[in-house]
Amino acid sequence: MFIPKSSNFVVHSAVVYGHKHRSITNSRVNNFLDDGQWKDVNIQAVLYDLRVSGSPHINLEVWSAPGQDRPTFEHAVKQKFRPTHQGESFGPSWTTHWFHVTVQIPKEFAGKPVQFLFDSNSEAMIWSADGEPLQGITGGGGDERHVDYLLTRKATDNEGIREFYVEMAANDLFGNGDYHQHPQDRAIYYNLSTVELVAPNLDAWALYHDLEVIVEMAGRLPQDSARSWQALKAANAMVNVFDHRNIDTIAPAREIAEQFFSVNGAHTRHQVYAIGNCHIDTAWLWPFAETKRKSARSWATQLQLMDQYPEYKFAASQAQQFEWLKQNYPGLFARIQDKAKSGQFIPIGATWVEMDCNLPSGESLARQFLLGQQFYQEHFDETCKVFWLPDTFGYSSQLPQIYFFTQKLSWNNINRFPNTTFRHCRPGELIDSEHNHKDIVYTNESMLLYGNGDGGGGPLKAMLERLRRMADTDGLPRVKNAHPNEFYEHVEKTATELVSWKGELYFELHRGTYTSQSNNKRNNRQAEFLMRDVELLNTVAKASSFGLYDYPMEAIRKLWKQVCLNQFHDVLPGSAIGMVYRDSDKIYNEIFTIGDALRKRATDFLYGDVVAKAPEDMSAVLLVNTAAWMRTDIIAVPELPLSLLSKAGANVQIRRKDGAPLVLATNVCGNRAQLLDPAQTTEFHSSPVKVYQEGDDFVLENTMVKVTIGHNGRVKSFIDIREDRELVPEGAQGNVFELYDDVPLYWDAWDIEIYNLEKYQSLPGTDITMVDKGPLVASLIVRVPIGDTSVLVQTITLTAISPRLEFDCHIGWHENRKCLKVSFTWDIHSDVATYETQFGVVQRPTHRNTSWDMAKFEVCGHKFADLSEYGYGVALLNDCKYGYSTLENTMTLTLLRSPKAPDENCDMGPHVFRYAVFPHKGTFAESTVVKEAYNFNVPLLHLPANADRFSMKGGMAGAAHPYFSLSNAPNVVLDTVKAAEDGSSSFVVRMYEAYGGHAKALLTTALPAMKAEIVNILEGHVSDLEWLPHSKSTAIKFKPFEIVTVKFSI
Repeated sequence: MFIPKSSNFVVHSAVVYGHKHRSITNSRVNNFLDDGQWKDVNIQAVLYDLRVSGSPHINLEVWSAPGQDRPTFEHAVKQKFRPTHQGESFGPSWTTHWFHVTVQIPKEFAGKPVQFLFDSNSEAMIWSADGEPLQGITGGGGDERHVDYLLTRKATDNEGIREFYVEMAANDLFGNGDYHQHPQDRAIYYNLSTVELVAPNLDAWALYHDLEVIVEMAGRLPQDSARSWQALKAANAMVNVFDHRNIDTIAPAREIAEQFFSVNGAHTRHQVYAIGNCHIDTAWLWPFAETKRKSARSWATQLQLMDQYPEYKFAASQAQQFEWLKQNYPGLFARIQDKAKSGQFIPIGATWVEMDCNLPSGESLARQFLLGQQFYQEHFDETCKVFWLPDTFGYSSQLPQIYFFTQKLSWNNINRFPNTTFRHCRPGELIDSEHNHKDIVYTNESMLLYGNGDGGGGPLKAMLERLRRMADTDGLPRVKNAHPNEFYEHVEKTATELVSWKGELYFELHRGTYTSQSNNKRNNRQAEFLMRDVELLNTVAKASSFGLYDYPMEAIRKLWKQVCLNQFHDVLPGSAIGMVYRDSDKIYNEIFTIGDALRKRATDFLYGDVVAKAPEDMSAVLLVNTAAWMRTDIIAVPELPLSLLSKAGANVQIRRKDGAPLVLATNVCGNRAQLLDPAQTTEFHSSPVKVYQEGDDFVLENTMVKVTIGHNGRVKSFIDIREDRELVPEGAQGNVFELYDDVPLYWDAWDIEIYNLEKYQSLPGTDITMVDKGPLVASLIVRVPIGDTSVLVQTITLTAISPRLEFDCHIGWHENRKCLKVSFTWDIHSDVATYETQFGVVQRPTHRNTSWDMAKFEVCGHKFADLSEYGYGVALLNDCKYGYSTLENTMTLTLLRSPKAPDENCDMGPHVFRYAVFPHKGTFAESTVVKEAYNFNVPLLHLPANADRFSMKGGMAGAAHPYFSLSNAPNVVLDTVKAAEDGSSSFVVRMYEAYGGHAKALLTTALPAMKAEIVNILEGHVSDLEWLPHSKSTAIKFKPFEIVTVKFSI
C-alpha cells in the first residue's frame, strides 16, 4: 500500500474490498476520470479554477470567404468583419471563416495560467495579429480533440487587450462526416460551441495524467501480476485521498502516484523507442488545398509542444508538404528548420510523398526518392536514411535497399505477417509493443509511433505527459524519446540473426485499389510514358547541340513533382473523395498540355528542318522510336495527303471507323528518327491479314495465328500456325466478360473480397460485325450489354505483322457495387504466373494450396502478366489496368469497379482501355514479352516530313546511329534517359535486368561523351566504368533484376 509521507492520510477498509472486488474497484477509478455522469464530484470538477466567456472578456468578429476560397492572412484581415458570438454555425462544408478575436483577461485570473478555448467542431488555426501561424485547433469530440491555446503562463492583475485571429475550416479532421454513410460533397454547418477563457489547475491536470497511466496499467497488465494489483491499489488510494471540495488533497494524491512511478524495473526490460508522428494524408477525405493547411496546423502545434517538452522528438515526412509549407507559411517553415537543427523536429521519409508502391512505374519510384532527398538536402542539409511509409497498400520487391518503416502489414486480413521489426501513447500500447513484437528472439527493442494521424493533428500534450510517467516504471517496457535513425542503427548494431524477407511484401487487403478510379490510373500510365519521351528527346537535343539547346530542367522537375503528387497512396489507388479526382484531373491536364509542348519543342529543335511546314509540303513521315530496340508497327497517320496514298499501294490501308490512313512502318531503329516514304517503301511481301465468316463464327488470320471468334465475341480457338498448337482447351473460351457482385466487408473503394468470386454472371456479346478487312489490319466490333444501363463496345484487331490479338474497349459504366473482369483460359499449365512490377517481375502461385497462396486471389501487375510452361507461353498485356488473377490456367484482368464510398460517383461514366494477348514460343524468360508490352504502351511518334530535307541540319534527324543502344543483353531494358541533376551537360541513362538473370551489356551512345560512371538514384558516384572512346561504348554487368544508372560526362 502506498501512503503519502507528509499527510495524515488514513487507510480505510475500502482497499481490502478492492482486493476482493477487482472489477468494481476498476470501474470506480475509471469513473473518477470520466467526463460524464460524475464530473461534478470527480477529478473533472477541479481541472479549471476559473472560466469566463462573452463580452467584455471576449469579443468576436467574423468574415466568411466566398465559395471554397482559402484566402491568405494578408487578404483576410483587410476584409470587413461583422460581429458574431458563441452558438452561431458556419458553413457550408469546405468554406473558410476568419475570426477577429480581442480578449481582456479578468483580474481574477492574476497569477494563473490562462487558456483560450475555441471549439468550432471543425479544424482551425490560431494566428498572431502580425500574421504568424501559432497553433492548430481540432474541435468536436473524440481522442483528437484539442481546443485550448495558451495565452499566458501567468497572468498579471493588469492585463492589456490581446488581439489575434482564428482561421476556421468548415471540415473536421476526417473531412466532411462519415464517408461510409454520406456523400462528401454534402453541405454541413459547424457550430461554434465554445469560446472561453479558462484558468487550468496544473496540479489537478498532473493528477489526472498520473491516474490515466496508473488506471490503464491496472487494466492492461496481466491481472494476476503483482504490478497490476499495485496499480489498482494506488489508483484506489488516490481516489480515497482526493476531495473535490478541497484542492489541498491533490498533493497527497500525487505523492501516491510518485511513489508508484518511482519503482523501476529491471534494466533488461524491453526498450521502446517513442517517436511523435503526425501522418497527414496528402489528399484523402479532403482535397490537396486543405492538406496545405492541415500541415501548417499540425506542425505549428508540435513546435509549441517542443518548447514545453525539450525531450520531445517529432518526425514528419513528405517533402511535398514541406514545400507547400515553405511557399505558404515561410515563417513557420523557418521555425521548423531551427527545430530540425536542434534535433527535435525530424524531417524523414526520403520521398516526395508517401506514395503508393503497387501502381507507379519503377522510374516514378526513383523520382519519388530523387525529388524528396533533393528537397531535404537543400533545406535541411541532410538526406534521409529511413524510407518512411507507414500507411500504403503494398510494397514492391524493388524498393531501394535502405531502412524501411511500415505498420500497414499488420492489417492483413488472412495471414499475420511474421516479422515486426521494420514496425497512440498509452500504457496499453507499450505493453502491446512488446507482446506483438515477433522478432523478440533477435532484438529486444521496438519502435512506437504515437500521435493523431491521417487527418493530421499529431501528438497532444496529454500524450507527452503520459510518456514522461511511463519512461522507466516497473511493469512497462522502458521508453525513450528517439530519432528513428537511433532505433534502426541500434537494432542493426545489436540484433542477432535478424530474419530477412525475400520478394514482395504482399498486403492482404485493399486489393480493389488496383482498379478503383480507373481513369485516374490511365492518366498516370500515360503521364509516366509522356515524361519518358519528354526527357529522352530534350536530353538528346541538349547533348547533341553542344549547349545551344536550353534544357527545360525546372519545367520537367515541376511535371515530375505533379506526377509524384498524384501517386500519393490514397489518390492513385482510388480511395479518395470525388473532389480529389477533380483536382487530379486538372493536374493531369496540365501535365499533358505542358508535357506535349515540351516534347514538341524538342522534336522541333531536332527535326525542324525535316518537318513539313504545310500539308502540301508533306512528302513522307518522320518516325521517332523512343524505345531502345528496333520495331515494326502499323501506325495511323491522319495527315497523310491523298497524293501519297495513291502511290503507297499495299503499304497503306484506310481505317473504317475514322478514315485514317494506316501505314506500315518496318524495322524502325530504336532511339532514332527514321524517314518513311510510303511511295518508296519496299512493297509489303508478307501475306495480308484477313477476316472472314465461318457459319456463326468469325475468323481473324495472318501467317502466324488463326483466331476464331464466336458469335458472342469470345475467343473459341487460338491456333499458333507456326507451332501448330491450339491454345484454347476444348470447352474453354477467352475474352469472357464476367460481372461480379462487389460488396466488401467494410472498405468500399479499397477492397475486393475472395467471396465475391462466388457470385457473378457471364456477359455474352451481341451484334458482332466485320469492320477492317486487310491487308494490314483486320477487325471486328462486338457490343456487350452490361446490366440495364451499361454497354461495352469492343474492337478486336489482328494485324498482318504480329501474333498479338488486341481488344480496344469503349464503355459507358453505370453500375452499383459491381466488378467487371475479362478472362482467358489457355491450354498451358504452370504452378506460377509472372507479373510485371517496377523494374522487374514477380512470380505468384496459380493455385490456392495454402492460406498464403489463397490470399493472392487478386494481385497487382503493370503492363503484363504471363503464363508459361516449358516451350510456350501467353502474355496478357494492357495499357492502363493493374488488377490481375491467375487460377490454374485461367488468366483474368480486372477492368472496372463501382464502389460508392468515399466517392459515390467512382468510375461512373465513359472509359477507354485496351488489352491484348501475345503468344510466344519458349518460357517467359526466353520471350520478348517485356518489349512487346512497352510497344503496346508506347506508340511510335510520327511527324509530317519533307523527304528532300532529310539531313543532319538542325539536329539528329538523319543520324546514322541510335542515340543509345544496348547489345549482347536481350534481358536488359534501357528505360530512362535524362539530363544530370547537377546542371552540367552530363546526361544519365537508367537500365534494369528484366527477367531475373545475369547479363553483360554493351551500352553505346551517338551523343558526345568523354566519360561514363555508375551512379545511384540520387546520381552520387558509385564507380567508374571503362569508356571506349572509339566505339563510344561501355560494358556493364548486371545481376538479376539489378537497376543500373550510368552518368555520361561530356
